[in-house]
Amino acid sequence: MKLKQIRQLFLVFVFSMLLFSCGSETKKNDNLQNASWEEIEEKADATTVNFMMWQGSPVINNYINNYVIPAVKEKHNINLEISGGQGPEIVQLVMGEKEAGVTKSQVDMVWINGETFFQLRKIEGLWGPFVEKLPNAEYIDFSDPYINTDFQQPVNFMEAPWSIGQFAMICDSAKVSNPPSNLKELEAYIKENPGTFTISNDFTGMTLLKSFLAEIGGSSNSLDGDFDEEKYRKLSRELWNYINRNKQYFWKEGETFPKEQSKMSQLFANGELAITCGFSEGGIEEKVKNGLYPKTTIAYAWENGTIKNTNYLGILDNATNKAGAMQVINFLLSPEAQYRKANADGMDANTVLEIDRLPEEWKQKFENAPGRDYGLEMAELENFAIQEPAPEYMIRLYEDFRTEVIEQ
Repeated sequence: MKLKQIRQLFLVFVFSMLLFSCGSETKKNDNLQNASWEEIEEKADATTVNFMMWQGSPVINNYINNYVIPAVKEKHNINLEISGGQGPEIVQLVMGEKEAGVTKSQVDMVWINGETFFQLRKIEGLWGPFVEKLPNAEYIDFSDPYINTDFQQPVNFMEAPWSIGQFAMICDSAKVSNPPSNLKELEAYIKENPGTFTISNDFTGMTLLKSFLAEIGGSSNSLDGDFDEEKYRKLSRELWNYINRNKQYFWKEGETFPKEQSKMSQLFANGELAITCGFSEGGIEEKVKNGLYPKTTIAYAWENGTIKNTNYLGILDNATNKAGAMQVINFLLSPEAQYRKANADGMDANTVLEIDRLPEEWKQKFENAPGRDYGLEMAELENFAIQEPAPEYMIRLYEDFRTEVIEQ
């Protein structure tokens, strides 16, 4: 099903939900929110949990398949099964099950962020609040706005933070001696070096467009607050004009745009692109170490700033095994699992744990962990951080990028 169709169905579904629902924040508790953790552990023992997640990264898949799955089996006697799917697929699944009256979903827990969180909350697709029940939540600083707010929405313990990172630009320094760091410089660069830059038509590409939109707005916080239709129309009009007058200098002369980040990585690896972008401060570490990217690859800051955000783990409202999902999520927030995930030789994803709150043993391990050899550390970009704007900006950018750029 195409993204546009999913969004149209979503709007119809939300309307029907509003007719028959009072929109209560707290879901039916299945007796778990009043249970002790020991009782939750007992319920989770010897069960199966289905986790729907994006599977587009070999490094993430390796972390899940070769570390997490065996660990939760050994430590908690839980069989963790993985289903492939991200935002649109998750929303489509939940909508379909609700419309069919399915009370026991085929999926228990999901990997999500703001746009999907927004959509799932609208259709009452998430169960909770549950995060405060997790023992390892004590290590998280919920006063951090990058954790307690997801795309300008209060999280309210309805999803558990899993990783935090910042978007960064990437270039091959052997080919780009003076990397462009604003829209004016980018325009000059692509005119001098046609075919070496493009924008992917996916989550990563739309995140880049949000940074561009904020720059057009005049500051790093120009998109803060609730979605503003008038502001969006004004800024996006300038954005589409900018892209359309320059797309003749894009890869393939702007006649086509890569549909996923893996294609962008391939194009950068084979030298067709000299500039690209990515999450986790660029996400170049393992690609350089594995020989996919040249050792001259660098990540760098965009002058007006780039998006810093957290990704989360949620439990579906009709999950069959909520107790098991809570146990798995609690493990994923453990110092052990977060340390393994944050290691530059592992998943290379920043921890959401507050190091000073950890037991001394784990505090020392995190403080002495090896850093990145090629990528930026998140602290190096803290002066260039932009909070995720309201989810409607992302939703509209997806649709309008197609109609205003791709189909022109």
